[in-house]
Amino acid sequence: MSQQTHEVAPPSSARQLRTPSALALADLAAIFDDLQFTLRCCERLLTELERDGLDAVLVESLWVSALNSYARCFRPGERGMGLTEKDLEATGVQGEVVEWHGLLGRIRDFSLEGAVNPREAYSVGVSQASSGRPEGIVITSVPHPLVDEVTVRQTGRLAFELSRLLDERIKAHQKKVFAGVEEMSAEQLSALPAIEVTAAL
Repeated sequence: MSQQTHEVAPPSSARQLRTPSALALADLAAIFDDLQFTLRCCERLLTELERDGLDAVLVESLWVSALNSYARCFRPGERGMGLTEKDLEATGVQGEVVEWHGLLGRIRDFSLEGAVNPREAYSVGVSQASSGRPEGIVITSVPHPLVDEVTVRQTGRLAFELSRLLDERIKAHQKKVFAGVEEMSAEQLSALPAIEVTAAL
């Protein structure tokens, strides 16, 4: 992943920066990627929910993955770059955004860390013969409803707006990091460890 400050050809090599501001920028990039992943999961979910004979396994997998990636964006992290409730308010999304965020967190916890099966509620009963005597054991289940389209759309909208906010933060932080290395000599830069350059973000 590479980001550039000036309009130049994509670099074929780079030197790794381990300054606090550079590490913080890497954290921001990771959070942005999690938001984009959440958004892509929501887009796939909307397509799947519209299909006849939808795949419940795929729907649950996409939804849990979206929730987990979204929740990870709000962990403070070692350098404190995680998103906060103030960021939610800064998106400008109308409605009870903070409350919705809290609900997503509870759904995520229930789905990933809950003590019971998040897909179905199970019950055990006994069948009776015509004489009234016990005949056998019956295990039944009631499926919990799959995530609905409105929930997916609202979650995707929030991830999209947070991505826009974070993109601006990344651009500003990138300038700060670049300003910190502009005065370094070619020899100092060459002494830094080389890193592989992949496609731009």
